[in-house]
Amino acid sequence: MALVEQVRTSLATAILQRVAGPDSDREHQRIHHRPGPRWFEPGSPITRVHGDASMFIGGIRALLLQSLHPAAMRGVSEHSGYRGDMWGRLARTSRFIAVTTFGHADDAEEAVALVRRIHEHVNGTMPDGTPYTATDPHLLAWVHAAEIDSFLVAHQAYGKRPLDAAGRDEYVAQTAEIARRLGVIEPPTTERELRQLLASYRPELRATPEAREATGYLLWRPPLPAAARVPYGVLVSAAIGLMPRWSRRPLGLPWLPVAERTVVRALGTCATGTIRWAMSRPVPSSTA
Repeated sequence: MALVEQVRTSLATAILQRVAGPDSDREHQRIHHRPGPRWFEPGSPITRVHGDASMFIGGIRALLLQSLHPAAMRGVSEHSGYRGDMWGRLARTSRFIAVTTFGHADDAEEAVALVRRIHEHVNGTMPDGTPYTATDPHLLAWVHAAEIDSFLVAHQAYGKRPLDAAGRDEYVAQTAEIARRLGVIEPPTTERELRQLLASYRPELRATPEAREATGYLLWRPPLPAAARVPYGVLVSAAIGLMPRWSRRPLGLPWLPVAERTVVRALGTCATGTIRWAMSRPVPSSTA
């Protein structure tokens, strides 16, 4: 049993350091244990979705789907450090989600204000000379919709306790509270509105060279040691299996419906189950 617990602790530590950065233990204590009010009640849909291991798959799907908007992808390509600091960017994103979902209300407000300040400096021009800015409510709405749709789809497929219809509507409504603070105008508040919003962007979506580069980097050239590439590949395969069929060809993603329903689903379930098992007990504090 001691060996099992050692493996579990080592795996949990490795996961946290990758997705939350080197200060993961301190951040975990601040986010989850600082006394005071939160934006969302424990056990509500947003805490169930954002606290589940299926987020690893949903996060990959979100990045792939978001890349299909040329202006959003241009901003990422020109202003993000994903090529040289993929894990740093992931840690910052996961920390924002954790703070706004689980953290003290003051910390959540501060996290939103920081993102809004960063967005003010993310601007440029498209190849045809059209300007873009990360403060554009239209772009913000796309990024938000693609993200929460991905989290929700992944949770329904791989979550420990998938939400019913009412729970899914509540999840969309809860995430809308954060979206409004970030600058999204009239974000969707039901699952049906979310689907309608995503569909309305279809005419704007296409795979640009920047999108294909990011996809190749995310899928085939992640900065990982050899031992981590197989489990990461499982998560990637599960994420691809949840992508809409229309999105596959533009990004050069495979379409293998039989394998996705059987082998990929089984492997994805195993991977998320293993992550859930590893994270089911707190990692001992390195400062204790």
